[in-house]
This record gives sequence, structure tokens and C-alpha cells, in this order.
Amino acid sequence: MISKILIANRGEIALRVLRACKELGIATVAVHSTADADAMHVRLADESVCIGPPPSRESYLNIHQIVAACEITGADAVHPGYGFLSENAKFAEILDAHGITFIGPTAEHIRIMGDKITAKKTAEELGIPVVPGSDGEVLPENALEIAREIGFPVLIKATAGGGGRGMKVAKTEADLEEAVSTARSEALAAFGNDAVYMEKYLGKPRHIEVQVIGDGEGDAIHLGERDCSLQRRHQKVWEEANSPALNVEQRMRIGQICADAMKKLKYRGAGTVEFLYENGEFYFIEMNTRLQVEHPITEAITGIDLVHEQIRVASGAGLSVRQEDVVFSGHAIECRINAEDPRTFVPSPGTITHFHAPGGLGVRVDSGAYQGYRIPPYYDSLIGKLIVHGRTRVECMMRLRRVLDEFVIDGIKTTLPLFQDLIANQDIANGDYDIHWLEDYLARTSA
Repeated sequence: MISKILIANRGEIALRVLRACKELGIATVAVHSTADADAMHVRLADESVCIGPPPSRESYLNIHQIVAACEITGADAVHPGYGFLSENAKFAEILDAHGITFIGPTAEHIRIMGDKITAKKTAEELGIPVVPGSDGEVLPENALEIAREIGFPVLIKATAGGGGRGMKVAKTEADLEEAVSTARSEALAAFGNDAVYMEKYLGKPRHIEVQVIGDGEGDAIHLGERDCSLQRRHQKVWEEANSPALNVEQRMRIGQICADAMKKLKYRGAGTVEFLYENGEFYFIEMNTRLQVEHPITEAITGIDLVHEQIRVASGAGLSVRQEDVVFSGHAIECRINAEDPRTFVPSPGTITHFHAPGGLGVRVDSGAYQGYRIPPYYDSLIGKLIVHGRTRVECMMRLRRVLDEFVIDGIKTTLPLFQDLIANQDIANGDYDIHWLEDYLARTSA
């Protein structure tokens, strides 16, 4: 079994992983930049190591420093959390070369799913439904021919992309040349790779993702789906499990398709298969080979701790549950609380002068924030996640309304007021929204 885990991350996810380790009796090592010396996960870990100055490339993305921290502390495993090095195949290989367990998939699977073209081809071979699109890279000279075959409108996407960067829509032939050129330029700037591919652009889809976990030996299960359609600039804001748009038959069908695919792939660890869903059909868009930010809502409706399962699988102990053991109970919603102006979404770093987290039945707050904590300006603005669970969606919404009023974060601006607006909206109450709804709503209310 793993005896000591170095947590190669920061903020709420580092604290969340640390808690799971403590529950399993595993020693923990926190790494941190100089800007995070007073972070909560650093305070609570058994050991801590400073790995560099504030810029991520000199600290949290510095593989040499993280490996050195493992060797100094005797950590025999690394949990990467999400972001940073969590989907870096080279990092997984280097750890393996040093005899350190990477708590995640194999480097091969990270590479396969990290390239969008390869991921789509692999998904199709595994029996996962895909969006109609190009078979490979799209170049300026073949873009028009491919677009005509697919049918306008089309979506140009970076093969190494994520977070909406390197993504452009061409509604007509007249838009295509500029869309391809802009997408390639953005992709090169963001990822160092200008390769793009093309897909059919769906009008009003929902974003549905299926949580899977495999033992790396050919056994895998699904833990249902999450609806992540409420997004701003392709960044998720509010997530639900289960989706208000699916019925039980649809849920189990797409879940089993994903689980069967992971069995064929002999996938190891936690992963999320993401789809666009429209008119009763699912279309694969990508797979994230890591823990998702929104994983707590799956934990809420299944009672299964995903980090525990990740550690079990990495230890060679296999899964603790079979598919028939998974029982879905109630409904859960997660709100991502960011240190941002709720109107302009401009980051709002600074010192938290007052912090009061809500409580009560069915309420969970994942956050490393506390009164007196200074939010540094160098990293992602996520400061916490509010997770609410109820026996029904109606009960969950009622509980969320209450806890949003109870949550207090003073000294900085946060997105809490946005969620108070959303909880009062009739479309949200009805579960009637798609991936464009939030941006349309924000455009209307800010006009």
C-alpha cells in the first residue's frame, strides 16, 4: 500500500485530497509556492515543502522541484489533483522512472485523450457516439471541403485545447477562413500546437459528462452523469447530478456505454467522458483523465469517495464497488465560488476579512479559505465550492437558496450574488437551459 502521498496542487483540491489521505491513514506532504505558505492544506499536512516562487511554471508546474520534494520527504506517490500537471504524460512517466506512483491513468491514456483528434478516433473505436466531424487535422487548404461535407455551421477546435481557447464557430462559408486562421493562432499561443480539427456545431446542446473509474485491469464502472451546461466562456459555473434533462433509461444507457469503453481500454483511475447532448442524442467531445472540479456532486448522490477509489486503484487494491453496488440517491448541485466581481468577472484577490461557511443537512463546502487568508493574484480565482444535496431537485434548490443567504465572504468580491440571482430564475427552477443560456442571461441582465 501507498504510505505517503505528495499532493502536487494547491487550494481547495489540495485540501480535499489531504482529507481523504488522513481518513485512509496515509501520511501527507504539501508542496507550495512562496505565495501559498499560509494556505490551509500547508497548515494541515504532515510535512510541507516550498517548491518555488509564485509563478506556476516555477513552482506547481516545475516537475524537477516536485520530484525533488518526493525524494526529500520519502513520498512514494503523488496525487496531482486537477489542472497543473494532472494531465501531463511526461510527468507521469518521470514519476514512474523514479519509482513514485502517479495517482492517475497511464501516460499512454493521458496522451491518447489529451489529443482531441486521437481521443475522438479512440472513442469511436470503443463504441462511444461522437460528433460528426473531420477525421484528422484541418488545414486552410482542406477546410472548405471538410466543412461542406459536415454541413454548416461548424466548430473549429484546437487538438491540444481546453477551456474554450482555440475554438471558433463558422456559421457560413464566408466565416470559415478567418475562423480557421484565428483558431490556429490561438491554439499556438495557448498550447504551443496550432493543429485544429472540425466538428458539426450543435445549436442548443447541453453539456453532459459521465463519471467513470477503472482498475487498470479491465474492470470499470460508471457513477452516473453530471449536467455542466451553465457555463461562461466555456468555463463551468453551476453543475448538477443527475441532469434534469435525462431520464433513468438514458442515464443508464450512456453510463454503461462509457463503462464498457473503459473496460476495453483497461483504463486506470478516475476519468470523465464529456458529451454534448441534443434531441436525445449524445456526442462525445473529450475525456478528462483526472478528477473533475465538480466531482463532489457525484459523491453526494452515490456516497462513494472518488479520491479514496483513486488511491485504492493506484495501490493495486482495485475498486471497492461493483456496478450493481452503485445506488443513486437524490439530487446535488455545485456552485463554483470565485473571487471575482459578480458583474464584470474581473478577479478580486485580497484579504478575506470575514468568512462564514453555511452548514446543515446536505451541505458541503470545499474551500481552503478562512478569515484572514489573503487570496494571491497569481492563480485561478476559484476559492471554494458549495455543494448541496437533497432527496429531490426541488428540495435541493430550496436548500441551496437558504445556504446562499447564509454564506458570508467579506473583504473581496465573489460570485455569490450571481448564484442568488440564478436560484430565483424560473428557467433554472425548471431545469430548462443549455450551454448558451448563462451567457445570454448575463448579456441581458448587464445591458
